[in-house]
Amino acid sequence: MKLGLQLGYWGAGPPVDALDRILEAERLGFDTVFTAEAWGSDAFGPLAWWGSRTSTIRLGTSIVQISARSPASCAMHALTIDHLSGGRMVLGLGVSGPQVVEGWYGGPFGKPLARTREYIGIIRQVLAREAPVTNAGPHHPLPFEGPGSLGLGKSLKPITHPLRDDLPIWLGAEGPKNVALAAEIADGWLPIYYSPAVASMYDGWLAEGFARPGARTTREHFEIAPNCSVVVTDDVDGTLDAMRPTLAFYIGGMGARDVNFHKQVFARMGYEAEVERIQEHFFAGERDAAVAAVPREMAAAISLVGSTERIRDELGAWEDAGVTMLVVGGGTAEQLRQVAEVVLGA
Repeated sequence: MKLGLQLGYWGAGPPVDALDRILEAERLGFDTVFTAEAWGSDAFGPLAWWGSRTSTIRLGTSIVQISARSPASCAMHALTIDHLSGGRMVLGLGVSGPQVVEGWYGGPFGKPLARTREYIGIIRQVLAREAPVTNAGPHHPLPFEGPGSLGLGKSLKPITHPLRDDLPIWLGAEGPKNVALAAEIADGWLPIYYSPAVASMYDGWLAEGFARPGARTTREHFEIAPNCSVVVTDDVDGTLDAMRPTLAFYIGGMGARDVNFHKQVFARMGYEAEVERIQEHFFAGERDAAVAAVPREMAAAISLVGSTERIRDELGAWEDAGVTMLVVGGGTAEQLRQVAEVVLGA
């Protein structure tokens, strides 16, 4: 089992201790540090800035939103950081949701699977640098010849030779079709929420993707790196309670009433009635009631909380489910050391 450090996206301002945590994570043997983006800070800038102070830890995005930049632009960011870091870039991509895509980026959210397939296909062409990059699909046509075109577009190869043509691309995915797509065309899967208790459900989705003609890899070489709160503590209930406000926000507020992918994730885990109550309270403006409606068991299902012995006992279920990396939140340097000790034996 490997460990990743999730820095996430910024709040009102940049974090003050990110570099200290990254350097401590690298010293402790963490495999990857991840940055993210929502509708504020971007993912590539902090990754390059802080990553320049590191030497061994991989530099990942979890995630960059595909509507935020064209596939060619995204490939340029990735190949640039890959060169500067000596081949340590991990490109994590995701579609986000319709509220952000249409409200912030001003583009259509429809056909997310087809858009993702085209997007990754173009990035692969850029990294391969075998021929001028073209794409006949409707979502990212290259060269562009649609309304407003001057008809002068030219297919190009990147000027800079990519360091690696197999730079790993991982996909943030929540629903069954998107997870199957990750298994088919990506090198890894980044679940925002994951429970080993329903691993057989995930296995079915993944198996569908691996079985498709031309699938990129096999289960044995595929990374699964979920977010997971790993907390060594004697106060299990108090720690789980502290997770409830964030879960209530994602389930109740990070999406429309009828289109909320995070809510659907927990419904598929068996919490259909609970997530309905959480969302109803949230949309009614009853934030405290929404938080109270989050069961501790729900938080426990996606985390590892308790004594060192308890966490090590439960860790086996995650490994048996095929998880290759646990991506943990920032925390303090001391908390990172506790996590490394319990998971890595560091």
